[in-house]
Amino acid sequence: MFGVYVTHPQVQIDPDVPVPQWGLSTVGRERAVITARLPWVRSLGRIVSSDETKAIETAQLLADAAGVTIEVHHDMGENDRSATGFLPPPEFEKAADWFFANPTESFEGWERAIDAQSRISNAVFRILGDHDPKIPIAFVGHGGVGTLLKCRLTGAPISRAADQKGGGGGNVFAFRLADRTVACDWTPMEHWQGI
Repeated sequence: MFGVYVTHPQVQIDPDVPVPQWGLSTVGRERAVITARLPWVRSLGRIVSSDETKAIETAQLLADAAGVTIEVHHDMGENDRSATGFLPPPEFEKAADWFFANPTESFEGWERAIDAQSRISNAVFRILGDHDPKIPIAFVGHGGVGTLLKCRLTGAPISRAADQKGGGGGNVFAFRLADRTVACDWTPMEHWQGI
C-alpha cells in the first residue's frame, strides 16, 4: 500500500493575518475539490494533517471524500518563520533559497532546516510506526517540511532542488508503506492517479 504527502494548494495571502491562519484561496479550494473526486482519495483509510488552517481545510475536503475523520498533529507544521513575520513573495523566495542552502543555520530566527526535518520526519515515522501498512494514508501539510521529509525518505541531502516545482503548492509525492521508498516525485494533486 501507499502513503502520500499532500501539500496544501494556493492560499489567501493576507499580511494582516498570521501565516498559520491563512486559509485556502478560491483556486486552492477548487483544486482540492477536484482532487477529492479521484479514486486514490476514496481509498484512503487515514488522513493526518498539520494544525495550520490551510492544511486542515485541504485535509477536510479529502477526508469528507474518503469517509474518514482527520487527525491533527502539531509536529507536522511548516518550518517556524514567525521571527520575520510576513515576507512579500520575492523576499520569501530568497529567504527559502537561503533556508535550504544553509540547513544548519537559522535565517533571521527561523527554525533551522535540519530541526524542521527532524521534527516532521519524527512525526511521520511515529505515526507510521503504529499504522497498518495495508491501509493507505495521507499526510497533509506544507511544501517546506514536505520537501525536507522527501529528502529524508530518499536519503538525499537537504536541497531546494527536491522542492515542488511551480508556485502555489498543491502537490503530492507518494511512498510505499512497506519500505518507505519514494514511489513518485512531486505531482500536481489533481493529476496524480495513484500507484
